[in-house]
Amino acid sequence: QVQLVESGGGLVQAGGSLRLSCAASGRTLRTYAMGWFRQAPGKEREFVASISRHSDSTDYADSVKGRFTVSRDNGKNMLYLQMNSLKPDDTAVYYCAATTGKATRTPSYDYWGQGTQVTVSA
Repeated sequence: QVQLVESGGGLVQAGGSLRLSCAASGRTLRTYAMGWFRQAPGKEREFVASISRHSDSTDYADSVKGRFTVSRDNGKNMLYLQMNSLKPDDTAVYYCAATTGKATRTPSYDYWGQGTQVTVSA
């Protein structure tokens, strides 16, 4: 199995940028399709972005399309989420997730990180 650890969250003003990282250990990252999800207080966990095993396919929630970019470096066992033009509505705990199946928008992934807090001030 794989262990996932997110980092890079923090407090940023609206319009700013953050880059989240997800470090994988235990098994090589190329075994998994990967996703980013987020959960705001009082809300359900929601899909943000996903990427296939070899980066040939990506998918984004409409709310982040054009502002966020998901990428991966299988050689370094790393997953990234570049977040630009951040809005207060992007405030949430962000989670990376891994699946041995196909990347999907549903939170039916096999492995999850512990999350990293992103707070966007107005």
